[in-house]
Amino acid sequence: MKKLLIANRGEIARRIIATADRMGIATVAVYSDADAGALHVRDAGQAVRIGPAPAAESYLDVAAILDAAARTGADAVHPGYGFLSENADFADAVREAGLTFVGPPAAAMRAMGLKDGAKAVMKKAGVPTTPGYQGDDQSLVRLERAAAQIGFPLLIKAVAGGGGKGMRAVATKAEFAEALLAAQREAARAFGNDGVLLEKLIARPRHVEVQVFADSHGNVVHLHERDCSLQRRHQKVIEEAPAPGLSDRLRHTLGIAACAAATAIAYEGAGTIEFILDLDAVDKHGDPAFYFMEMNTRLQVEHPVTEFVTGFDLVEWQLRVARGEMLPAHQEAIPVIGHAVEARLYAEDPEAGFLPSTGTLTRVRFPVGARFTTAASPRPAAAPTTTRVDSGVETESAISVFYDPMIAKVIAHGPDRTSAIDGLVAALDGCIVEGVRTNRAFLARLADHPAFRAGEVDTGFIARHEADLGLGGAAVVPPAATAATATVIAALATAPLPPAADAGPFARHGGWRLNLPARRYLDLFAADGKRIALTITGDRIEGLPTAVLLSAASPLTATGRFVDDATFTADVGGREVRAVVVTDDDAVEVRIAGSATRFLRRAPRVGGEAPGGDGKVTAPMPGRVLTVDVAIGQSVAAGDRLLVLEAMKMEHRLTAKLAGTVVAVHVGEGDQVADGGVLVEIAAA
Repeated sequence: MKKLLIANRGEIARRIIATADRMGIATVAVYSDADAGALHVRDAGQAVRIGPAPAAESYLDVAAILDAAARTGADAVHPGYGFLSENADFADAVREAGLTFVGPPAAAMRAMGLKDGAKAVMKKAGVPTTPGYQGDDQSLVRLERAAAQIGFPLLIKAVAGGGGKGMRAVATKAEFAEALLAAQREAARAFGNDGVLLEKLIARPRHVEVQVFADSHGNVVHLHERDCSLQRRHQKVIEEAPAPGLSDRLRHTLGIAACAAATAIAYEGAGTIEFILDLDAVDKHGDPAFYFMEMNTRLQVEHPVTEFVTGFDLVEWQLRVARGEMLPAHQEAIPVIGHAVEARLYAEDPEAGFLPSTGTLTRVRFPVGARFTTAASPRPAAAPTTTRVDSGVETESAISVFYDPMIAKVIAHGPDRTSAIDGLVAALDGCIVEGVRTNRAFLARLADHPAFRAGEVDTGFIARHEADLGLGGAAVVPPAATAATATVIAALATAPLPPAADAGPFARHGGWRLNLPARRYLDLFAADGKRIALTITGDRIEGLPTAVLLSAASPLTATGRFVDDATFTADVGGREVRAVVVTDDDAVEVRIAGSATRFLRRAPRVGGEAPGGDGKVTAPMPGRVLTVDVAIGQSVAAGDRLLVLEAMKMEHRLTAKLAGTVVAVHVGEGDQVADGGVLVEIAAA
């Protein structure tokens, strides 16, 4: 293997290039018109355009990718994850072209490619599977009969693909037919296959997966397990390794089952066996029952946490196995070093149902000291916390409707779980991304939640704690964080903020006064319009009314300084408080230990708009209207579904923000809509 073409984009393409460079393997990037200036294109030794922005015309175009390999003299192809990574026909085409495919045999991919077939293989191999229906008869009558036999609640799952697409939880028989049609429709669009299977719905599941590796010499090992239970819309949000709270017995059993699964299909390369743990079905040892869910025949998004706790570079393992080498380590030589936690930073709006947010990134800054790296080296258990950021974007990058809206993966590793979580929260505080909405604050609150810190995780965690996480309302800021914020705000008066663009010339000068003590002013406003007027004379700061900042002493005396463009350290009586302070022309945001408090630099406008807005429902992104559920003259309540929009291969339900009467419907089923286009108008009751 002398020259490797990476058939992917973004952070995973950069990740593969980094390891290939270290191994002395030349690299070729491919790109669409949307990615002509992307980081992965600049990182690679060569780059080839393969088509326009839509994935179907570029990153999913097998002929264009093989042509790029031929033109550049590449002798191997790495598919990354997503796109063509689990496409057995693509693997065959690569090998038929005389190239090395960095992945498993096509036969193994096909065996695991459809969930129903995979379950049949696992049953034969003795791996436990969830009770359900995986038959070929996909008629409504047969599926309704199977649902009645399984019992409600149950889960409808697309047999192809993953990522939550084509998946619906059904609580009652009355909901089944509609949920089935929606799942089949979404699966057909996403995977070209509308087949589904039915499973018993585990009421309190944990999602635990095992990283496996196999070579062409018959060796199979596992690199321990990861917990991926923190999910929303069946999409993973935070992953960690090792999984918290499992007994050594269960860890060993899961590893054995995962290796048996890989052996059963003559697997080679990197793969992940995903299990569901049933917390309500505990055996005599106190361990929950577990069932095979699916196998991902590729590298996982969350592979960095495994790299941190084992000290191995998984991409290097992939390349070595693809070259015909034996696995770099046997089972007993694969350690567990400390703990690692990863958060997926997305361009999305948690307060709007996690709708993707598109636009140009006007500012991107990752935590000082974080590094884009390939893998952590083995280290003593007492080593300090390390932060890693894998990203494919920078300032001026575009988050478009054509691809996944991931901005970065933020990973922290420490000698124990508590220190790893502390490191992750601090790293998330230090991420500054402007130009689109992100889930950064949500992730920080999630990672810092007491129940997560206690290891009380299952897939219903986010829904159960949504009030604490700021979903559907303001998040509760702990009093300790409020007091710390007050200290930082006070200290900011001694380290003047960059003035707002319209602040006037005098605001740009210091506090020196002829024959008078230096005096400096800082005016900020809380969201409700309350003014926080700070005055510093000499070393005394006055302001900070306790009604605005709960436990702040008034007056407060504090000093502070910016360590860099965003990291701020405040000193009050010898006690140091560190924060990330993000400023712009409109606001000042203070982030401390996962809590963020935002202050306006001008008095906000008060009144003028009813709760829920002006009644105009607009498209959150470009897309196609699947269904329209209301008509002119119809009465609706807040939360009622108005229409379903398809965007980024997912269905998005748009609901009424206020109660009233529908006075206009501007779209019909099948219409293409632009970002921000008015779809429905409601007159408030």
